[in-house]
Amino acid sequence: MKYFRRDFLKKTIFGIFGVSIFGGLMKTINANKNKNKKVKFTYTVGDKHWVGDGFHVHGLLRPSEELNKFISPFILMDYASPEAFPKTETPKGVGSHPHRGFETVTFAYQGEVEHRDSFGGGGVIKPGDVQWMTAGSGLVHDEFHSKEFCAKGGVFEMVQLWVNLPKKDKMSAPKYQGIKDADIPNIKVNDSTQIRVIAGDYAGTKGPTSTFTPINIYDIKSETSEKLSLNLKEGTNTILLILDGEIEMEENNYKKQSVLIFDQLGESIDFKTSPNFKGLLLNGEPIDEPMVAHGPFVMNTKQEINEAINDFHSGKMGTI
Repeated sequence: MKYFRRDFLKKTIFGIFGVSIFGGLMKTINANKNKNKKVKFTYTVGDKHWVGDGFHVHGLLRPSEELNKFISPFILMDYASPEAFPKTETPKGVGSHPHRGFETVTFAYQGEVEHRDSFGGGGVIKPGDVQWMTAGSGLVHDEFHSKEFCAKGGVFEMVQLWVNLPKKDKMSAPKYQGIKDADIPNIKVNDSTQIRVIAGDYAGTKGPTSTFTPINIYDIKSETSEKLSLNLKEGTNTILLILDGEIEMEENNYKKQSVLIFDQLGESIDFKTSPNFKGLLLNGEPIDEPMVAHGPFVMNTKQEINEAINDFHSGKMGTI
């Protein structure tokens, strides 16, 4: 049985995600107490589904009772793997819809996305840019391929991530961060590896993103095969998405579009990249609070979900 993002938008987390969504694709690996964080779960999702008519995605991360402890503060991740779109006069994407209680993050690799929301946030993100939207107390937004991209057509590749907010910040004011490629530090590691620090800190270099809880997000690219060691705090959750190439870790090989979810124990991850490797690493302190989700809302209680639905229908989240 498969669960796509469209299913997630119709259900509560603990309604449909009480069992593993990955079936035979998931492999649990025993953790140990070495200094290295060990792979706890790994899987691939080959199938794609449409979000609107502009985002053809692999649903790579979904919550479940089995996974939540190891993926928080991250909730959902979709990957629109490289796909060619013909030029068009009608922008493709997702029309206006609400959010409350979390943040949406879009990483642009190829193509362009134009965003606008009911609190005045918005802009166009291009390759290398990041869009970080805090829904907070609630807003309405839409996302479409940019007018320029539609006019020319081309290859489109994006990752979208949902990041949870702690209870004390769920009703904070909505905010939009349009982060340009030029503003993201790019650090050379070893001979041919580049690490872009999108959020958090790497070896004393801080990323430009403002976050509510401690989060590190790195874009990693290696032109040649190299050994990497990344220091990460004990007790944090770590997820690695392999966008291109492959890695060797713990005497196992993990290929393109693999997701690796690590144990909280340990303070580093060590792996060897293939040539032309590209990966997205997520790391953050878990939010140890109840989480209830329904459609585009992520709160702490069912009552808060009902309040969000009522506030949206009464217009309190605005319109665009």
